[in-house]
Amino acid sequence: MNFIVGKKLNMTQHFLASGEVVPVTVVKALPATVVQVKTAIGKDKYNAIQIGVKTSIAGTKNHKKSVLGHLKGVKAGKLVEFPVKDTSEYTVGQVIDIAGFQVGEMVNCVGTMKGRGFAGAMKRHDFAGFPASHGHNKPRSVGSIGQRFPQHVRKGLRMAGHMGTVQVTVKNLQVVSLDAKAGLLMLKGAVPGFRNGTIKLMSTGKVKPVGKVVEAKEEKKKK
Repeated sequence: MNFIVGKKLNMTQHFLASGEVVPVTVVKALPATVVQVKTAIGKDKYNAIQIGVKTSIAGTKNHKKSVLGHLKGVKAGKLVEFPVKDTSEYTVGQVIDIAGFQVGEMVNCVGTMKGRGFAGAMKRHDFAGFPASHGHNKPRSVGSIGQRFPQHVRKGLRMAGHMGTVQVTVKNLQVVSLDAKAGLLMLKGAVPGFRNGTIKLMSTGKVKPVGKVVEAKEEKKKK
């Protein structure tokens, strides 16, 4: 299984050899080192790989002494964990890069949604609003928030409030192009998060052809 921690750079377009234009998001792979290998046989009771991203790139604050002892000399500003089926391929101190990825590979991307501040119910929850006709002086309001029973606002009711800054997962993004030397990945489509935000990429193990697949159809012979 291939995985990496990256930084979202920008969106652009990539031209395939066939001339097709593909909208892509450029992701910069961050230098990462394996900090801990968790196994189902050990005390952790599950298989996972914990990697550390360098402080200078991640831009995080200094760790506590307990975390520094866990790192054991590995320079990392952020710890990220990836679940894997087989941990025998990984060792502590191993460098993780994008060399294992290939063009056409499908990946799942996990990022943090942009913060949009205080938003109304229509923007936050995609409410339709009231009809734009007579008798509606507040067409974007949330409407009724309760009834006689249970005589209080129900917990979890969708209302106006803070929107964004939550974890979002976008599945099955395709690797259109990659530059292993520069550590750049081009993913087809939009990646969640803001520019220069940290994201997680995990391979699904599937590889599909890049671009449209045009099947040759035989012309029906007229009798």
